[in-house]
Amino acid sequence: LAVKDPTAVERANLLNMAKLSIKGLIESALSFGRTLDSDYPPLQQFFVVMEHCLKHGLKVRKSFLSYNKTIWGPLELVEKLYPEAEEIAASVRDLPGLKTPLGRARAWLRLALMQKKMADYLRCLIIQRDLLSEFYEYHALMMEEEGAVIVGLLVGLNVIDANLCVKGEDLDSQVGVIDFSVYLKSDDDIGGKERNVQIAAILDQKNYVEELNRQLNSTVSSLHARVDSLEKSNTKLIEELAIAKNNIIKLQEENHQLRSENTLILMKTQHHLEATKVDVEAELQTYKHSRQGLDEMYNEARRQLREEAQLRQDMENELVVQVSMKHEIELAMKLLEKDIHEKQDTLIGLRQQLDEVKAINVEMYQKLQVSEDAMKEKNEIISRLEDKTSQINATMKQLEQRLQQAEKAQMEAEAEDEKLKQEYVNKSESLQNEFSQKEKQLLQLETDLKIEKEWRQTLEDDLQKEKETVSHLRTETQEIVNLKKEFLKLQEKNKQLKSICEDQEAALQELASKLSESKLKIEDIKEANKALQGQVWLKDKEATHCKLCEKEFSLSKRKHHCRNCGEIFCNACSDNELPLPSSPKPVRVCDSCHAILIQRCSSNVP
Repeated sequence: LAVKDPTAVERANLLNMAKLSIKGLIESALSFGRTLDSDYPPLQQFFVVMEHCLKHGLKVRKSFLSYNKTIWGPLELVEKLYPEAEEIAASVRDLPGLKTPLGRARAWLRLALMQKKMADYLRCLIIQRDLLSEFYEYHALMMEEEGAVIVGLLVGLNVIDANLCVKGEDLDSQVGVIDFSVYLKSDDDIGGKERNVQIAAILDQKNYVEELNRQLNSTVSSLHARVDSLEKSNTKLIEELAIAKNNIIKLQEENHQLRSENTLILMKTQHHLEATKVDVEAELQTYKHSRQGLDEMYNEARRQLREEAQLRQDMENELVVQVSMKHEIELAMKLLEKDIHEKQDTLIGLRQQLDEVKAINVEMYQKLQVSEDAMKEKNEIISRLEDKTSQINATMKQLEQRLQQAEKAQMEAEAEDEKLKQEYVNKSESLQNEFSQKEKQLLQLETDLKIEKEWRQTLEDDLQKEKETVSHLRTETQEIVNLKKEFLKLQEKNKQLKSICEDQEAALQELASKLSESKLKIEDIKEANKALQGQVWLKDKEATHCKLCEKEFSLSKRKHHCRNCGEIFCNACSDNELPLPSSPKPVRVCDSCHAILIQRCSSNVP
């Protein structure tokens, strides 16, 4: 037969218990018809079952002095994955009565149930398998398909309204025990099928309405986002329209100015033409009398008209060129204004940077002086640390000698070990605090020295010396920490070996007592068998009365024969019984010789 995986069996059992607890909670809550309190028994059983489901396959995390195995670690991840869970985590941390991580986890589950978002939070947690693997084994319920099934079942709890008081409740010291008697079926459950069908229909309707509400909320949020984006784009378009209208107005004004200039130029040319015409007419009237040179004057007038026409065309071409040049000049002026504004901003930024650099130089000079003082203090701290390391080595040697003495005298050494442990823990904590403070000081000094390197190259040699001393201190402190860890490991191994030895000694004592009892019983049986070999059974007719009470034998008073002395007793007189490992029932013993009695069935058959 194939052997089933015990972890798979555990997961299946937990899944079935989760189904029963969720189903019973929903049915009882709907029949109850009100909001549930923290004292409601099905609700308490549901939290116990959820706690067992979350604890399945949880990894044991080693702390400084003990092992830690709580469900608060994975539940604390939810606020990073689901931003709406930050309020729950913050309120759980702020509760004054909670001292243990298990109590915080229980308060978190209660608050998630009241928010009706337990299924959403756990679904976000199950999707991130790589993060869960830090807290759970690979065969845990939360890492397998059963975890997804439980999350799907938790969606049905949204129909329940719970009002739980978490602040005054003692969640740290509660004992989570599952009451299986709640889930056993009775005759009332078999007769209430119609009520269950109605409850299921109501639950389906409520789930459908809640799902519709969620979808509508999502659509409303998306529509709000679209409206916001459209409003932003509308405002941008309105601004662009205003800018375009201003540009159009400017261009219209420029066009009007150009047209007025063009009309002025045309008027001037017309006046000039009229003046020339008047001159020509006067010249024609003056020269009418003389016919000489009329042709020449006429030709000159025509030539002047052509030249003036050409000049007019040249002036119009120059006007067009000037208009285009004016547009180009205006564009160039705008670009120059932008460049000037940008350069002014850069000049302002450069001035601010110069002021900041000057302030940084002053601060760096001050920090140089402070760092020199700190270096002196640090040298004194290093000497103190060396003294403390020597003291720690001396205390370690003393602890080893006390451990050797403790192996010789266990009872005296246990009390001394406890005192030494307390002293050592106090010393180690104080040393750790001092070391952390000094590490922070060293880190601050390193950062200051790195900045000073860039501004003061002359201090490189001093900084290198300081770094060497710091690295030497770190190696020494790491060696001290390693020695502490080795000492703790040796203490744990010593405790484990002591407990194993004590268990083995107790087991050996029990085995020795049982073996001695069984050997004695076997020797008694052998002696009784040897004694029976030389004796002869009395006949049934001869043995009529009990030897002790001298009453006749009957169906109620049966005959019992002693193997050793051959006496016959009734069952009322032979009340002494002895348990044997080979027989399931205890054996009756003779009152005189304490040998085993045998019930007599017929005349000569034992």
